[in-house]
Amino acid sequence: MNMEYMSLGRTGLKVSRVCLGTMNFGPQATEPESFAIMDHALALGVNFFDTANVYGGKPTEGLTEQIVGRWLVQGGHRREQIVLATKVSGRMGEGVNDRRLSAYHIRRACDESLRRLQTDHIDLYQMHHIDRETPFDEIWQAMEGLVQQGKVLYVGSSNFAGWHIAQAQAAAANRPFLGLVSEQCLYNLMERTVELEVLPAARAYGLGVIPWSPLSNGILGGALQKQKVGRRANPDQQKAIKAHLRQLKAYEALCAKLGEQPADVALAWLLGRPGVTAPIIGPRTLAQLDGNVHAVAVKLNTATLKQLDEIWPGPGGETPEAFAW
Repeated sequence: MNMEYMSLGRTGLKVSRVCLGTMNFGPQATEPESFAIMDHALALGVNFFDTANVYGGKPTEGLTEQIVGRWLVQGGHRREQIVLATKVSGRMGEGVNDRRLSAYHIRRACDESLRRLQTDHIDLYQMHHIDRETPFDEIWQAMEGLVQQGKVLYVGSSNFAGWHIAQAQAAAANRPFLGLVSEQCLYNLMERTVELEVLPAARAYGLGVIPWSPLSNGILGGALQKQKVGRRANPDQQKAIKAHLRQLKAYEALCAKLGEQPADVALAWLLGRPGVTAPIIGPRTLAQLDGNVHAVAVKLNTATLKQLDEIWPGPGGETPEAFAW
């Protein structure tokens, strides 16, 4: 299949319709396995890679960024072919300023990410979580400095509320500064809370939406078929499967009727949602990667979308209509 691409929010930057998430690199996939997944993703046309400084099992070591960095320097113009995204905010040391979004921490964390990734710039630098203790004027001052130095090209957010996005963009507009270009949020068929305010805010301010956990920790990837395998065997996952058993039976029956794998249907649904740029996939094997990329070619008709809404109802649309009139 041919990969599809679209602009990241209101920018001119083109990214693949699926984003390769790397959180499994290190804890779940060995370095050689991670290299093979990245090589295969690139061959399939995936040009959007997402990581974070805290990924890797031991947050302060940045193991996943190190793995990505060692893959990048193998040559073959790997760095030039991808849009590289990472994140800042998580704890990266024992010091009181070794986390959050102070200008002090942003500057240091960026330099450390660049060192681990073995590159001279980050294409998309994302705030991993809202920091209620740091004013946006301070955050934007730090980010502007990184952009001016050529260390960062674009800035994004992750796990922001709708009003956080509005605050951030208002502060950026006063500088003036491009501000946020994307929001990475929890969004899948089972978890649709962002439809209330985050998605409308992202649309209003021209942010691309990058859903994380598109398969709800694997539950939407065929949980009833594989409920004793891998992470689905986890007690918490078993509890979630039991709680949603009726819906999962209906969902997997619908997927079987469509002749598609549950994971591909879940991803295809997200890809069809207004404002969604690229769900983050987290394959641990090449076979899983092939399946995830296949979802780009899966198109769901109106009748199927209605059935999915009946199985996995959302919050009722946007606010205030979702709970008022």
